[in-house]
Amino acid sequence: MTSLTVAVSPCPNDSFIFGAWVLGLTPSPAGRDCRFFWHDVQELNQGAFADTWDVIKVSAATALRLMDRFTILPCGGAFGLEHGPKLVTRADFRGTPQRIAVPGLDTTAMCVLNAALGGRFTPVPMIFHAIVDAVRAGEVDAGLLIHETALVYDRYGLALHTDLGAWWRQHTDGLPMPLGCILARQELGAVTHAAIAGSIRASILHARQERDSVMPFIASLARELDAATLEQHIAAYVNEFSLDMGHQGQAALNMLQTFRDLS
Repeated sequence: MTSLTVAVSPCPNDSFIFGAWVLGLTPSPAGRDCRFFWHDVQELNQGAFADTWDVIKVSAATALRLMDRFTILPCGGAFGLEHGPKLVTRADFRGTPQRIAVPGLDTTAMCVLNAALGGRFTPVPMIFHAIVDAVRAGEVDAGLLIHETALVYDRYGLALHTDLGAWWRQHTDGLPMPLGCILARQELGAVTHAAIAGSIRASILHARQERDSVMPFIASLARELDAATLEQHIAAYVNEFSLDMGHQGQAALNMLQTFRDLS
């Protein structure tokens, strides 16, 4: 039996969701040997386009472009209920941002920012953890923050320009914001897809019930290391939609597709 390759990001919600599975605390799907890989979200998006792995966490906007080769699993994704990406500037910045650092052109954050600003800006792609320094140094007018850094931007002396989570809720009648999805190769088949989904759900439930067993692993991969920020990030993006995105989650993906088509 061939091994299953699984690639996710090191952000706290992904490491919380997959941690018990990675650490061998819950069973692998159908007893298969699994190899895990950790990459930045834009690297994951690019890897999905290149068919690099079997199971991949990607931006929801990217998932919608890959439906000819992959299946979106019903669990393991990230849907924001109250939080989302944040567009931030230096505290003394005035006017309309023109050059904006973004965490990749294929991210959901970029897609929603484009819809919110009507595309009237120049994106400057860079790895997500370099954006804060680029804004503070004046290399760009603003930065689009994702992951845990979006929750603590004021810690770096930055000012909020646009809360994309709030913008999304206002323009979608309160739908959850689809940030990331788990893709599985279509060729794996429905039985294997169901087994992978079962492993993901078991891993989430174990992390919820035995939190101490996965928190050191989560902290070892995170950018923001204090426990309060890690817990805030997990609470923001691991919710009932992580266990099953359901009809509301699908409606949110359909709305994101509409925004993509309009941009």
